Amino acid sequence: MRILSRLAVALLSLSAIAGASSSAHADAAFDRWLAAQWPAAQAMGISRATFERETKGLEPDYSLPDLAIPGKPQKPGAQAEFVQTPAAYLSDKAIASYASRGRALAAQYRGQLDAIERRFGVPGSILLAIWARETSYGGAKLNYDALRVVATQAYVGRRKDEFRAEFLAALKILDEGHVRRAEMKSSWAGAMGLTQFMPTGYLKYGVDLDGDGTANIWTSVPEALAATASLLREEGWQPGKRWAYEIAVPAGFDCTQAEPAVTRPIADWLKSGVKVADGRRIPPTAMKDPASIIMPAGPFGPAFLTPANYFALKNYNFADLYVLYVGHLADRIEDDRPFARDWQPIALVKTTDLEFMQKVLTREGFYAEKVDGKAGMKTRAALGAYQKARGMPLDCWPTQALLERMKGG
Repeated sequence: MRILSRLAVALLSLSAIAGASSSAHADAAFDRWLAAQWPAAQAMGISRATFERETKGLEPDYSLPDLAIPGKPQKPGAQAEFVQTPAAYLSDKAIASYASRGRALAAQYRGQLDAIERRFGVPGSILLAIWARETSYGGAKLNYDALRVVATQAYVGRRKDEFRAEFLAALKILDEGHVRRAEMKSSWAGAMGLTQFMPTGYLKYGVDLDGDGTANIWTSVPEALAATASLLREEGWQPGKRWAYEIAVPAGFDCTQAEPAVTRPIADWLKSGVKVADGRRIPPTAMKDPASIIMPAGPFGPAFLTPANYFALKNYNFADLYVLYVGHLADRIEDDRPFARDWQPIALVKTTDLEFMQKVLTREGFYAEKVDGKAGMKTRAALGAYQKARGMPLDCWPTQALLERMKGG
């Protein structure tokens, strides 16, 4: 028994040594990658002292999502905007609660919000809604070391070039003294501050309101909201215009037209039978503005007329449910009214089934986008085109019945 015990201990020791050797090899490779970033950092004006200080002892975090580690399967995406139904994501209870707090915050920061709107043209309600959605008005805890996150993604992530730029930008932020490393916390994806900016976005859009030489998106509410307004203005926000109008489409509306590529002046949509459903008036000055129609739940929920400001918000977060959440919450902060039409509970087909449907649509020439298992607007329009080509009832929605029809050929 003693001999067996000694053998077991020896085997365990060999295993530990092998593991340590493998870890050391991985760390050595990462250290070489770090060292290779110095020329680019130097070209950005980052001091050698900052580079050495911030990269000393830096290690990759292999627990992060979206990494490309050989032999390790990628976890499926779980971003709420893409896996929840509209009814679940746009919870009226949650939005009503955020709206109530948003009204109090609007009163608290009224002077700063008015000044930001005068400078950038973005209403305070929109900025407050983004703050709520991103970090629950600052209540969400950001526990990741931002530099470690972006370094890991740049080293072994699926978007290495993109995150290499973020890694260098994070070093630049530290070098310029905008924040101490201990306070430069982020989400698992590297987004920082009250309204979630990547390091490159911080350098591009950060706003120093108080003249202290830094844009404090981490603890200064006005400066975080000003940075958000700066981004939206750059992305085409039009002052004095709405983000969207809830509408009712006429009977027999062709749902394949409900996608961003189809734009018409608002007046033309109204002439075709589209009606504003939420009681808001469209001013005469907006009638010539181009707009699209979106139906996030197909025939099972509200529809929206979406002018330019809708798409400015999409440049903050590309998911349509995110934009609807932010826009609707902003409306509720100003005027606490729910959607005119309720979201109906609907079942989503499995991601693998939706991928199958996208492959069928691709093969038959209805779809030319990424096969990703997500029921985006282009996928839904392609499903509608498939239904039209086969004389099926038209709803542009990935139902189980449509899946079975596509499986049957």
